[in-house]
Amino acid sequence: MKGKILLVGGATATGKTAFAVEMAQRLNGEVISADCMLVYRDMDIGTAKPTEKEMCGIPHYMIDIVSPDQPFSVGDYEERALPICEDILARGKVPIVCGGTGFYMQALLFLRSNGNVGADPELRRRYEELAAREGNAALFARLAAVDPKSAATLHPNDVKRVIRALEIFERTGKRKSEQNDGFCPRFPYLAVQFDYPRDVLYERIGLRVDRMISAGLIDEVRALLASGVPESAQSMQGIGYKEVLSFLNGAYLQSTMSDMIKMNTRHYAKRQITYFKKFPGMLHLDPRERSNAEKVTEMFYDDTRTN
Repeated sequence: MKGKILLVGGATATGKTAFAVEMAQRLNGEVISADCMLVYRDMDIGTAKPTEKEMCGIPHYMIDIVSPDQPFSVGDYEERALPICEDILARGKVPIVCGGTGFYMQALLFLRSNGNVGADPELRRRYEELAAREGNAALFARLAAVDPKSAATLHPNDVKRVIRALEIFERTGKRKSEQNDGFCPRFPYLAVQFDYPRDVLYERIGLRVDRMISAGLIDEVRALLASGVPESAQSMQGIGYKEVLSFLNGAYLQSTMSDMIKMNTRHYAKRQITYFKKFPGMLHLDPRERSNAEKVTEMFYDDTRTN
């Protein structure tokens, strides 16, 4: 059991947070968020950020760690979350990695060999300057042009790995995706997610969006703008925030804004479902079963279920 991690992943609005807290109580664990929006301070309503009450006294990490006017990449997440995970393990507790940002989970849980090609500092510096000058999207477009398979496994903001893939291609003439270096788990883990019927999931999404708007999502966006956060900030491109921005700019009515948030959230949930279907070792839970917590506890302590 030493060094084992529990991953609670899956689509938005599936009850991940509450389940992670329950499992942390059962396993003597602490929660590490793996959500690309929860990292931002002052963005609470549109991110469905857990409240102190919902945390039930369980320590939560990787929440409220970045100003909303600052960018945050997958590489940044790995750099900051990995020491937290190792510290939780060193204290004899269980890290509960919870969230729906698959790229974050992948970065934390898996060590990629990235090929056996040596580093080229000058080449890396040139690509870093390109990203700074033209943006992460321009750098990512270069990778997509020469190695689309590698690009499909990376996020455009994961500059470190995008540069590494470009470095491998430029130094060897071969694509990183051709090296088949695969995933190597840093820690043994058990990964679970809830599988809701699609119509039920969409209903849950609709109710969540309605609650966000009633709770003051529009005023939250206004406050962010008033504090100096630019509309172009990475954080403001999140679902819920970008639609409110369009509403405030007169692009459509509030009712249309609500419909757009719901539609875009449904589309995002579909992408999450597709991603986690391919996640190594992911176990699927029926949310209608009341014994899921007991079942996952038993599986966690069963070494034969370890990945």
